Amino acid sequence: MKFSILNSKNVFFVAILLISATELAFGWGQTGHRVVGEVAQHHLSKKAEKALVQIFGKNQSLAEVSNWMDNIKSDSNYRHTYDWHWVTIPDGMKYEDTEKNPKGDLIATVERCVLVLKSDTALLISKQEALKMLVHLIGDLHQPLHVGNGTDRGGNSKKVKWFSSSYNLHKVWDSGMIDRKDWSYTELTKVVNDATLTQIDQWKQGDVRDWAHEAMTYRTQVYNTFKKESLSYNYMYYNWDLVEQQLVKGGVRLAALLNSIYQ
Repeated sequence: MKFSILNSKNVFFVAILLISATELAFGWGQTGHRVVGEVAQHHLSKKAEKALVQIFGKNQSLAEVSNWMDNIKSDSNYRHTYDWHWVTIPDGMKYEDTEKNPKGDLIATVERCVLVLKSDTALLISKQEALKMLVHLIGDLHQPLHVGNGTDRGGNSKKVKWFSSSYNLHKVWDSGMIDRKDWSYTELTKVVNDATLTQIDQWKQGDVRDWAHEAMTYRTQVYNTFKKESLSYNYMYYNWDLVEQQLVKGGVRLAALLNSIYQ
């Protein structure tokens, strides 16, 4: 797994290049990713909490590091990570049967990050970056359009009007619906973090590949409520419960994964 120390050179140039070339949105936006991290923080075991302090120190939480992987997209030293935020699994297929992106993908990166965190020989800087990536990517995995169907770039090609603004369907899911609520990440965490013990036990089952395949089952809802190019209250009404569910589910699963690593 390629990790490199952050370097601020050429940030502006690379940022413009990436935006113009790809137009890809960030998963969940700043608020959503912080919610996933904050929910996870509430479900960590004592051993996992201790391990995270050893990696990050006492003053960084999962919410604080959750957007690091988006923030370094514009740095030339991290351009190799750009495709790691999503995975393509066409309808009716399993990840194992797909043609893999040679630059990497979300599932492969999560699995590599877990190996780094379990390693007894990995350097501290490698563990720090692996953990920050893992926090972010488990969040991405639970935004349904980060598991793309291979036809519309994860909804980025679906141009829409979101209320009065020009958006695409991917951005509506990343940040559009969450931003309309106008809550801080701590407020939104209090709203969503109410899973029952039965739900938590169910959500902990499986692994990253199972969770990606589960995300595919939401495509009908995501696209079938996409009736016209102008989306607003009606679309949000039909989909907000799924947004809430995926945020808390992502946090619960992130914590379960970290708890399993640091048993």
